[in-house]
Amino acid sequence: MFPKVLEFSLSDFFSSLFGVKQVSIYSYATLIALGTLVAAIYTKRQAKKDLGISNISNTFFYGIFIAGFVGGKLFYYLQDPILFIEDPSLMSDNFSGGFVFYGSFVMIMPYVVWYLKKHQIPVFPMLDIFAITTTIVHAIGRLGCFAAGCCFGSPTDSGFGIIFPTTHNTAVHPTQLYEVVLLVSIMLLLLFIKKHQQFKGQVFLVYLMLYAFGRGILELFRGDERGFIIDNLLSHSQFIALCLISISAYFYYKFHNQNNINTTNI
Repeated sequence: MFPKVLEFSLSDFFSSLFGVKQVSIYSYATLIALGTLVAAIYTKRQAKKDLGISNISNTFFYGIFIAGFVGGKLFYYLQDPILFIEDPSLMSDNFSGGFVFYGSFVMIMPYVVWYLKKHQIPVFPMLDIFAITTTIVHAIGRLGCFAAGCCFGSPTDSGFGIIFPTTHNTAVHPTQLYEVVLLVSIMLLLLFIKKHQQFKGQVFLVYLMLYAFGRGILELFRGDERGFIIDNLLSHSQFIALCLISISAYFYYKFHNQNNINTTNI
């Protein structure tokens, strides 16, 4: 794999100044940053095109990045808190990697809704845009996981198997790439739904249900260490996926019925 994009040594002057001899630029962090940039550009363009909004500050996207980083790391540590309590040095060892997507999502959503309401930006139309935005940044981020050699799957004898540095010469499912395919497929479907949208928030709710369902299935192929609600039966991600599907399906049914009533009354 390619965990590092670039690595170089500092001169003696800068080495003594910063106390660092070797500088490494990691693939995962680079691709996350790239995905965030692409997502920000897409969001701004679509907000202006669909809603006539052109005053979204870059500070908003900085806030999303920070919330996503904090939430992703926090949930990562909470998957096995005893491990990190017993050896806090592991936190710094995993600082550039080790994120939980749902942790980022849970932290980002309240911030996004708060910001939109504060600046009087329509919430559900923007969430529809963010649904597509999220698939972009998430897919690029999963390529970062593949490059870093994390978030891999369980051992397999199939032709899809790939050997990562940490799998000890054992071929495993490249679940990172499976998820990239899932996310791109969801994005294309959301773009289609957007053209035939029936109510505000529809694209966002469909995204939540599709991703949660797909992620729940992908968890069956995961082989890396992660937390379980029920040992080897229901992972944290699968539990969150079930909650998301239930909540999203309820609101989809509610908003869809409201739209039908409003259409009938016209």
